[in-house]
Amino acid sequence: MAASLLNGKEISQQILEDIKQQTLSLDPKPGLAVVLVGNDPASEIYVNNKEKACKKVGFYSEKIVLSEAASEDEIFAVIDRLNNDPRIHGILCQFPLPKHLRHLEDAIVERINPQKDVDGFKPNSPYTSCTPKGIMTLIEHTNIPLTGKHAVVMGRSLMVGKPVAQLLLDADATVTITHSKTVNLSQITKQADVIVAAIGKPEFLTKEMVKPGSIIIDVGINRTDHGLVGDVDFEQIKEIASFITPVPGGVGPMTIASLMQNVLIAYQASNSVSS
Repeated sequence: MAASLLNGKEISQQILEDIKQQTLSLDPKPGLAVVLVGNDPASEIYVNNKEKACKKVGFYSEKIVLSEAASEDEIFAVIDRLNNDPRIHGILCQFPLPKHLRHLEDAIVERINPQKDVDGFKPNSPYTSCTPKGIMTLIEHTNIPLTGKHAVVMGRSLMVGKPVAQLLLDADATVTITHSKTVNLSQITKQADVIVAAIGKPEFLTKEMVKPGSIIIDVGINRTDHGLVGDVDFEQIKEIASFITPVPGGVGPMTIASLMQNVLIAYQASNSVSS
């Protein structure tokens, strides 16, 4: 029997509609600022999608575009201004930065006020990082409890792999993280009740590596000659999994919906402090 589709596009629209209803009565509105350095086409698409989401839910949004030649001081000055702007409840800087500025990414995250770090990148951020949060929401929509389940996270990145592994642990799953040095990978993945694939390798996870009836979350976005594909061989694995996310339309929309949730939480926290 073919897997049920975890449609991130549909689920995210439900979340955004709920946020929109909550925002109607708010004055002033929650505010998100996005800083874009340079003109990377993929980054521009991501920033525009965040702007559209803000418009959809009724948030105030501000986009600050800096040239690729922007200095460290210029970038920090923008962050400092936004930290002190009461209209802005969430700040994010779109990564990756241009190559010659990537050494500044950690310092930029550190510069953002923790209460406005709606990306959830800082260790002391009060918010759950957006992609891991979206992944957990998708898994919740299966209505399958994670307690005692074996979850395998493929990838150990600071943005996805490690934080989603922690969230799965918090949900009482038994968690294994695999990476490029893992031995006997397929033996590990075949034991998994849940697989989160976040390795950036097109269609790497094949049918032979998956236990029938498992939940498959595909975080990968890979551009190929045949269009966008994930890290999972979707066509093969959908025949044996119980639930699977598509690419595109799976984790991606959930990341933006989670960001909007975090901005609303930041707004509510800000107003409870000031009232």
